[in-house]
Amino acid sequence: LPLIVILVWAPVILLLDLFVPARLETRGFTAISCAAGVLVSLAIVILSQHPYGLLFNGMAIIDGLTVFANLFFLLCGLLGILLAHTYQRRMHIEHYEYYALLLFTVGGMMLMAYANDLIVVFLALELLSIPLYILAGFARPRLESEEAALKYFLLGTFSSAFVLFGIALIFGATATTAIPGILAALGAGKVQMPLFVLGAGFLLIGFSFKVGVVPFHAWVPDVYHGSPTTVSAFMAVAVKGAGFIALLRIFTGAFPILSHDLVPIFWALAALTMFTGNVLAIVQSNLKRLLAYSSIAHAGYLLMAFVPYADAALLKETVSAMLFYLVAYAITALGAWAVIVALERDEGKGLEIDELGGLARRYPWLAIAMAVFMFSFSGFPPTL
Repeated sequence: LPLIVILVWAPVILLLDLFVPARLETRGFTAISCAAGVLVSLAIVILSQHPYGLLFNGMAIIDGLTVFANLFFLLCGLLGILLAHTYQRRMHIEHYEYYALLLFTVGGMMLMAYANDLIVVFLALELLSIPLYILAGFARPRLESEEAALKYFLLGTFSSAFVLFGIALIFGATATTAIPGILAALGAGKVQMPLFVLGAGFLLIGFSFKVGVVPFHAWVPDVYHGSPTTVSAFMAVAVKGAGFIALLRIFTGAFPILSHDLVPIFWALAALTMFTGNVLAIVQSNLKRLLAYSSIAHAGYLLMAFVPYADAALLKETVSAMLFYLVAYAITALGAWAVIVALERDEGKGLEIDELGGLARRYPWLAIAMAVFMFSFSGFPPTL
């Protein structure tokens, strides 16, 4: 029901804009309507009894991870709407399709949380990605925004092809795309292992593109820099969360037999991602690019959760630690991006690091907030 509310509300928002008077639009009617739909969905998630189990012939699942992910994505969507409302007007990109596209993306993320079949994973991936390609270019005709949209579209479809080809190989190896079915086929020994391992590798590459893991990270700084800042903030947190929820679903649910083989790959990717993201962040002069490389580094920290997943006894603790880290990162990153949204002037000006000089005198509360978020990124007590 929470997912249905979001996916019905998005086209309703589009239709409402045809009939709403201009004076209501200028008062934020569309943003308020969009936020209302998210709040309704959020209330359903919070108030529901959550009968855990399978839906739609086992293609969807409701469990603790589903409930957590729904809460996470809906709250990210709500914060994304709040950030966008005044920003769009200030940047002269006030097109009301923005909110419908944002809802479709949130719906795709929620569908990812429900996925219990690789076909549903792919459908969710496309539903969350395609609106984001449009949102990245929302500041047209600014060349940076159009460039960001084109790069994100080309590399996003490229990574989706990896995911789809991986699913095809796994289907060829196991004769099923259902995650429990794959696990059962592995248990019965009815799997063509070379095809299966190759398919798992393609899936890992595809999702590594989506979450910005090194060496599949090159698009991240350019896309975050060129996109409208509110879109960059949403991508840095929510899209990363959706990618890691998908990795959790697939690799802990369907591929435990490969865990010992995958652990060296995971720790190598995690180490490379943490090192590259942090080192390249040091040389940045633009705040958006700085936070883009920070996002890459945090993908490495989150990927560390998969290093001990070969040990079944540690799996529950590892997953809970990763989800807690995801929430802490989301609060910190959205806060830091919100400060950038507040500081940004027309045509993307005011975002160089040296322009922060004297911020404490001009806007003391913004300076204090930015300091807290930066300390939190570094892990200083008593911040997150």
